Amino acid sequence: MEIKKVVVIGSGTMGSGIAAHLCNADVPVTLLDLTTDISTKARDRIHKSRPPLLIDKSKINNIKVGNINDNFDTVKEADWIVEAVVERIDIKHQIYKKIFNNRKDGAIVSSNTSSIPIKILSENMTDEQKKDFCITHFFNPVRYMGLLEIVKNENNDLKKINSLKVFCENELGKGAIVCNDTPGFLGNRVGVYAMQVAMTEAFKMKLTIEEADAVFGRPMGIPKTGVFGLYDLIGIDLMADVLKSFVKELPEKDKFQQVAKEIPLVKKLIDSGYTGRKGKGGFYRMKKLENQKILEAINLQTGEYSESKKIDLKIDTVDLNTIINRKDKYGEYAWSVISQIIKYASSLVPGITNKFNDIDEAMRLGFNWAMGPFEMLKSIGVKNFFNRVDEFKGNKFLEELSVKKDENFYGERQIYTEIETLGKMKPKALSLEKNKSAEIYRFKDFNIVEFTTKACALDYDSMDSLKKATDKPLIIINESMQFSAGVNLSYTMDFAEKGDYKSIEKFIKYFQDTCKQLKYSKFPVVSAPSGLTLGGGFEVMVQSNFVTSHTNIVVGLVETMVGLVPAGGGCKEMLWRWSKSEESKKDLDFAPLKVFEIIGYGKTASSPVEAEPLKYLLPADKKIMNRNSLFPEAKKVIDENKNFKPNTECTFKLSGKSVREKMFKTLEKLYNDKIILDHGMTVGKELANVLSGGDTNSEKILTEDDIYKLELDSFMRLIENKKTQDRIKHTLSTGKPLVN
Repeated sequence: MEIKKVVVIGSGTMGSGIAAHLCNADVPVTLLDLTTDISTKARDRIHKSRPPLLIDKSKINNIKVGNINDNFDTVKEADWIVEAVVERIDIKHQIYKKIFNNRKDGAIVSSNTSSIPIKILSENMTDEQKKDFCITHFFNPVRYMGLLEIVKNENNDLKKINSLKVFCENELGKGAIVCNDTPGFLGNRVGVYAMQVAMTEAFKMKLTIEEADAVFGRPMGIPKTGVFGLYDLIGIDLMADVLKSFVKELPEKDKFQQVAKEIPLVKKLIDSGYTGRKGKGGFYRMKKLENQKILEAINLQTGEYSESKKIDLKIDTVDLNTIINRKDKYGEYAWSVISQIIKYASSLVPGITNKFNDIDEAMRLGFNWAMGPFEMLKSIGVKNFFNRVDEFKGNKFLEELSVKKDENFYGERQIYTEIETLGKMKPKALSLEKNKSAEIYRFKDFNIVEFTTKACALDYDSMDSLKKATDKPLIIINESMQFSAGVNLSYTMDFAEKGDYKSIEKFIKYFQDTCKQLKYSKFPVVSAPSGLTLGGGFEVMVQSNFVTSHTNIVVGLVETMVGLVPAGGGCKEMLWRWSKSEESKKDLDFAPLKVFEIIGYGKTASSPVEAEPLKYLLPADKKIMNRNSLFPEAKKVIDENKNFKPNTECTFKLSGKSVREKMFKTLEKLYNDKIILDHGMTVGKELANVLSGGDTNSEKILTEDDIYKLELDSFMRLIENKKTQDRIKHTLSTGKPLVN
């Protein structure tokens, strides 16, 4: 059936998020609550939300609001009714009775519950009503989290379930995975278990919370919050309620029961108001001392706080074998946690799903893991795993695998979708070359470059891979959360601290040469960004010939925040794009002044809709709702450009001193208003020098190489400045900009 209108009942965090995302897909939605005032306030929160729940604020017009007494007749027109009210069975049952008394024949009804089984939710429904009822468990925040679990049972009309899945995949861009009606479904059952194992093992092995979070983090392909940081983020009290639900629903013999027992320290934190970030703090807390904020961490044995200590495991990328084979407490902890996660996840097959791959994808999409439990097993190696693992009696999956010892047990990835994803393609492609920062694949008659560093930060090796890959049509795309957060600042600072500025200059020049080669390649180059596409990552994207962008991007040039100017062609490309505007045809200074404002303020866009007015993206660039579709859409661009002709090099006319003086006046006002300080003035002047064309005038024609040279010279003067280095160090250590 077609879904053209939706009603969401309940305007709390999840109801609002679902309604907002339906708006993003241009699906008209009515948001109902107890009173119209409540749902109106929810719509206002959606409109003002940061990070934004809407890809374009005007999408808010797709939401109508009302209340469940006066406006319930809207349910009669809906093709899909989503219940997202408080997790109380009695209230949900009342809502369902009202929905089924009013809905049109065949309309789908679903609950967004994260824990209550269908059999309980639907116990008062007729057999006919049960056919059309399911659970649609979205993850928060709905716009950004890819996973949607569609939970069914034996009563469902499977054709209808599949039509809902197709709609949510194609229109809402979700990784929609169908699973059975079991406690916690797919994601939470494994994800919460993994968190509890990581926590209980840290207590048992007497690790500090910083040590546990360092191990149960990047080396395992898990977000850097680790377990204790994630507990604080979710809310320690909320996690306690989740665990009580699992304890109640799961059989006594389930291994989850062993890790879900109440921990005295956790109870003490909740009782004293230390419920995480929303409370006074949690496992971590911020303490003010002499006008400075100091991050403190709790001692798991004593319950006392002390200044948090950074743990450096010397592992920057996902590397399971290195971490589990360490001959220290970190290796012991890593192996204990990973082996238990693998054992538990595999024990759930075929109970919660007969497709073990779906468990991996649920962890990728719902918890942002780089790999799920079965991919972890594959990465460790079947033989290595069984040589080390302890007892797993009764686990049919592992018992069978231990006999077969099949290293290629995994099969296809992402079987939950029919889309030809990057994940499905990579095992079929030829790996041409791999270095520590990127990998080049050959698939049929084109190349793919995937960045592999932390946040896909760029360095010499990244550029090397890009340069080598232009011998064929090229797609630049990543499976990780980010396209690229920009140039690796640590890489740059390592040279700066040694006073080796020649190596920095050589790297930036190579970066420029590579980007120029992308832009004027003999074959088409397509960038397919998702997530962070900042600084150098933006410069790679903007100098590609084509772009297929995910709707969830954060894009822009932010170098001024760390005391630098864009030097990989970012200034040049923005100048060129704005020089094509109608205003620039009338006013030579319009483009440089506009770009000075955009780059100077480090403006970013959080969607393609926001990016277009800044000319970060162009109307011709494709905008894709489903991230899984980035690869096939990029491939389609290559297929459509078999007769591709390289670009013609662009030239510039800039007024030099004349426009630079206008920029300086802007800087002086900002300085006098104390919006920028001394070094902000220095950085601003360097940016003005680049964008004005340096020593030029309106009669002189500048080439791209001329602008590249200006970028490089300004960059080098700034990187040698101690105040820029102070900014970079501060950002690397705190993640926040320094105003100096």
